[in-house]
Amino acid sequence: MVLSPEEARVLACLIEKQATVPDSYPLTLNSLRLACNQSTARDPIVAYDDRTVDAALVSLKSMGLVRFVHPSHGGRTIRYRHVADERWHLSLAELNVLAVLVLRGPQTVGELRTRSERQLAGDEDANVEEILDTLAARGPEPFAVRLERRPGERDARWAHLLSGTSAAQLDAVSLPRDVQWSSDVEEVEPPAAVNPDLARDVAELWLRVERIERKLGLAEDLNAPHSYSREG
Repeated sequence: MVLSPEEARVLACLIEKQATVPDSYPLTLNSLRLACNQSTARDPIVAYDDRTVDAALVSLKSMGLVRFVHPSHGGRTIRYRHVADERWHLSLAELNVLAVLVLRGPQTVGELRTRSERQLAGDEDANVEEILDTLAARGPEPFAVRLERRPGERDARWAHLLSGTSAAQLDAVSLPRDVQWSSDVEEVEPPAAVNPDLARDVAELWLRVERIERKLGLAEDLNAPHSYSREG
């Protein structure tokens, strides 16, 4: 089961808000869109519209990961809740660690401890390292993977696998923004921007040269057969 980035974020937001704002859960479409588009505790920051969130919800429902809660007693608004714990047989602590990886990008164990503290506040037995090992060991498809350390990194980081396991994705997310690469290869400066006036002057100069060569009979006729002579 591979989720699109939109589906993964919508699901992770439902998991997060269940733990952090239980009084507002299940969420309305508007609340869920605002959760997806938060400018804090999100990486990357997105700007989903209602149609994008609704499409993700419909798709997640077809996968058995989300349920629609229809209004009752005069209510008008449909609400949404996840059932990923039932579908994937994961504990709420495991789901919340997974949600942090989805919403905030690859994390070290230390970062995960800090950033999942609020979600795991009610679970005294939650151990982030053990949870990560469990998510990585799940079969047939793991939910998380430990990334190899890259130059400049002190600690290994972990990434979610809800949106696939392509090497390109993992390589792209495994490089911290603040890494300063060191290499024995000499750095090549990017080419300077071409001056349009200079380019025009050069083009005109070549046209003049070609006209002079044609007048002098020096221009090469590319369509003429070549003749070669061997000097003794």
